[in-house]
Amino acid sequence: MTFNKTLLASTIAVTAMMASGAQAQMSNDAVRIGYLADMSGTYRDLAGPGGLEALEMAVEDFGGEVNGVPIEVFSADDRNSADVGANTVRGWIDQQNVDLVAGMVASSVTIAVTKVLEEAGGLGIVSGSAASSITNEHCTPNHIHWVYDTYPLAHGTAKAVVEQGGDTWFMLTADYAFGHALENDVTQVVEEHGGEVVGRVRHPFPTNDFSSYILQAQGSGADIIGLANAGSDTVNAIKTASQFGLTQAGQQLAGLLIFLNDVHAMGLEATQGLLLTTGWYWDMDEQSREWAERYFERMGRMPTMVQAGIYSSTMHYLNAVDAVDTDDPMAVRAQMAETPVEDMFARNGRIREDGRMVHDMYLAEVKTPEESTGEWDLYEIKSTIPADEAYRPLSESQCDLVNQ
Repeated sequence: MTFNKTLLASTIAVTAMMASGAQAQMSNDAVRIGYLADMSGTYRDLAGPGGLEALEMAVEDFGGEVNGVPIEVFSADDRNSADVGANTVRGWIDQQNVDLVAGMVASSVTIAVTKVLEEAGGLGIVSGSAASSITNEHCTPNHIHWVYDTYPLAHGTAKAVVEQGGDTWFMLTADYAFGHALENDVTQVVEEHGGEVVGRVRHPFPTNDFSSYILQAQGSGADIIGLANAGSDTVNAIKTASQFGLTQAGQQLAGLLIFLNDVHAMGLEATQGLLLTTGWYWDMDEQSREWAERYFERMGRMPTMVQAGIYSSTMHYLNAVDAVDTDDPMAVRAQMAETPVEDMFARNGRIREDGRMVHDMYLAEVKTPEESTGEWDLYEIKSTIPADEAYRPLSESQCDLVNQ
């Protein structure tokens, strides 16, 4: 396809340049990274300033420069607004000559930003957004989706819950791209495994008062209330459900996108036994613990999977720039795709032609207060979902970059 030919041409050109002994082709004598995220709102804790810190850790660990030119970092609060995000990135590219846009959390912002990147010929790595459409119908040759998406979240958590007897579901969904994608993916999984979604309601993003939505969920009589939201929306929904005695009446909550900071904020008493799917956990192994402890020393809290993914993706990007000796987006993108991802974050990672970085995912269960040995000892990893099984198969892809 055109995309693959472009990547091939770029790679050949860069290889020829390096073979001839030419000097490094770094635009503006710097590698410039713009970090865009919700820095003050609903998604602040799962990415936000902590994600910027993870990115800066990667820059420091890399040595602060690539082939003799400095690495410069810009950051901005997108305020969960697609217009703000798109305009910020447009300004970064036009005025600051930013080479890579990192972070990106709210899926509506990400979809708007990736269109700008495609028009401008830039490059982005999406670490915080969940909508699987980002590398499906909204794929571009100018962005990579790194940490997770709604497909493995649904196939991990929803499948496990149905297999344990949760046959009837009511979906409580954030009314924007991410929530819609997660609701659709969960519905498919529940029905494929013999369950039924008996009702659904969509709430504005963000929402503080979940009273009416929880009452509708209670009235449905469903076994499982699926929370297709994230961040403070999920926390508020769980707190409201507790106040209304939802679980005492025999219904169970299924948090479909739960982050470490959410469980920590609500406490094990409220969240014990909750099943969830995650792309990473700080206490998985020696590599993850070593990096997480360094992060903890700087931030005073353990990192989320998004913050860990930001570090991982930044290091992978910088290694690619170093390898091809240029910050040309297509040459760097090609090098990243050719290089396996195996680091403190990812196991069995690789970047597919649709831009999805596939890697092992994990089904986890929140520990009871008695099982926990410390403030951040929150999860027990129950099983590994292999990379090739975790994500939407390319045979089902709607991405124009995939050879059908």
